Amino acid sequence: MQALLLKYKNYLIFLILLIFLIVLKYFNPSFVKSVSYISFDLYQKVFPLEKRDSNVVIIDIDEKSLGKFGQFPWSRSIFAKIVENVHEAEPKAIGFDIFFSEKDKQSPQEIIKSYKLNEADSDEFVEIFEGLVSGIIINHDEVFRNQLENSNSVIAVLGSNVPSHSSYDRSAKAKFLSKGGDPKNFTYSFPYSIGSLEELESSAKGLGSISFLDQTDGIIRSLPLIVRFNNKLYPTMGLEMVRIGTKQKNLYVEMNEIGITRISSRPYKIYSDPNAIIWIRYKKPLKSQYISASSVFDGSFDKERFKNKYVLIGASAQGLFDLVKTPLGLTIPGVEVHGNVIENILDQSYLIRNPNTYIFELLFSIIVACVTFFFSQRIKPKYSLSIYFVSLLVVIVIGFGIFLFKSQLVDISYPIFMLTITFLTGLYFRYVEENKIALSNLQKEAKLLKERELAGEVQKSLFPDISRFENFIYAINVPARDVSGDYFDVVSVGKNEYFFTLADVSGKGVKAGMYMAKASSIFRTLSNLSYPLEKVVFGVNNELVEAKFKGMFVTAVFGKFNTETNDITFVNAGHESIMVFDRSKNFEFIKSELPPIGIVKYFTESMVKSSTINLKDKTFVVYTDGVTEGYLKNGQELGAEGVERIVKTLDNITPKNIVDSIASELNWGTDKLRDDITCLAINLKNIELIKPIRKKREENKTDG
Repeated sequence: MQALLLKYKNYLIFLILLIFLIVLKYFNPSFVKSVSYISFDLYQKVFPLEKRDSNVVIIDIDEKSLGKFGQFPWSRSIFAKIVENVHEAEPKAIGFDIFFSEKDKQSPQEIIKSYKLNEADSDEFVEIFEGLVSGIIINHDEVFRNQLENSNSVIAVLGSNVPSHSSYDRSAKAKFLSKGGDPKNFTYSFPYSIGSLEELESSAKGLGSISFLDQTDGIIRSLPLIVRFNNKLYPTMGLEMVRIGTKQKNLYVEMNEIGITRISSRPYKIYSDPNAIIWIRYKKPLKSQYISASSVFDGSFDKERFKNKYVLIGASAQGLFDLVKTPLGLTIPGVEVHGNVIENILDQSYLIRNPNTYIFELLFSIIVACVTFFFSQRIKPKYSLSIYFVSLLVVIVIGFGIFLFKSQLVDISYPIFMLTITFLTGLYFRYVEENKIALSNLQKEAKLLKERELAGEVQKSLFPDISRFENFIYAINVPARDVSGDYFDVVSVGKNEYFFTLADVSGKGVKAGMYMAKASSIFRTLSNLSYPLEKVVFGVNNELVEAKFKGMFVTAVFGKFNTETNDITFVNAGHESIMVFDRSKNFEFIKSELPPIGIVKYFTESMVKSSTINLKDKTFVVYTDGVTEGYLKNGQELGAEGVERIVKTLDNITPKNIVDSIASELNWGTDKLRDDITCLAINLKNIELIKPIRKKREENKTDG
């Protein structure tokens, strides 16, 4: 069990992390919501709604109007005149994003009370003054009330958690008809409400909520189409104006066991989430949608501008503090939010968060996170990075596709967050594991390097010391790696007779070195028995075939020469051409007539073909392909022509001069040779043996 846990430890940790992320999304704390809002806002920023015209006109309490009428709030007579002028233009509805919660302080009656003129000492004066007031001076609130009563007007109501001193037991103007349950069980609720004076609200055709839902960043993204104030249902301002504009008395609410599904004000049907919430699709602000309140008061406007339009009255002036932020990244007057809601209802451009979409988001996030983590553990990081970016792209495309074609909001921010966290976790696990593997490999490589160095030292000891013979035969081996796949050998079998070989084992490294050591030991054993050359080659070949070094073979030149007769007999088994030249440096290249040894078993010695030449006044040179294919400083290969060129430049033709010159031409300081450099030369002009250095030193001491 413990071994199983260790094996799948990464997946277990990933599963715990995934469960944590799912639970976090389920409880959806404020900081998680803020992550989701990023994607919701991004949709509208990337694909903003653009309109050239609108069914909504906003009468703006702007800086110009404040300059004309003075500080706010204005006299109700001003609003009465505005309503009167607009009503004559035949709009569908007029809505106030303003409260009239107190009596008009600028009304003559209120001025009399403020200055206590009705408490004068002279009864006769009071009687005359009150007669003037009642008979001549008009009550501004009454004038405004009359205009509200004569027009399709909607007054604002706001939900509150504290009672208002001027509140009364108000009720909505709209009647709610529900099917499938009671909407009160699912709508947002406020214990109290704030509104206007009772006589004004009773004269208006509709009461519309201007309540927004609190959001941590202050951006207005959504609002409830239906809310409860003091356990009574009210429609939002936009929905109420549409109801009044279409001359409907009722609002229809359809429900299921989850909550509210659809709200209707004929002929418009609005699909919402279970709590009657829609998400507002904001358009880019239109300057042409606004008209100054002062211009409407003066009557200096085209009546066609208001005909069959929904008219909202609200403030954009900076000092009135009715400005809100939108997902577009803009700050707009609060009244324009209700204008966008009306437009959304009329052209069905509102956005919704479907509960099924929420489930889809969660399942899709889990699948994508699992797939990404799985691949991060199975394939190379550079490929798993591609899987991550493809998954990222899929999430983004699906989110934007559903937004554009279904008008539904799919949260892509949290899935991307989940995807990134799980991918980075998987990448970290992969990094830790690969670090362990890399460390283990480094340790193995260090051990192998030490073993190769040891093998190289052992191999060097296998090469013969031919310093005694260097006057007439000389060879060198420069390994490209720690262990060479080439070898040479010289065996003295009599006073005047010598066996020699130069060979190249296929492959590199320790295995090639072991194969070389075996071939060398067989050659030396058979040579010391003074067998004919053909029998030596026969024995070496068959022993290597039996050795079963799979896929390996040897290209080699075997030879035997006599220093007294100058005759040399040789066998070229699949090796490079042998170079022979005379004193005049006329060159001859003798090609191989046999395949490499160690491949096919010889059945008789007659299968070994040898050649014999006389080396008087001639030089015999053998080299491996590491010489002909070796690189010069200019990047070109040396080739057989290069070997010939080197020989032609030599004034003193000796085996040592030839071999050392070739080796120095190729071993010019590169960090790693292309292949082993092995070369052997024979020239029988001087057959004097060189005394060992130790013996010479002893002789010098004796002479001294």
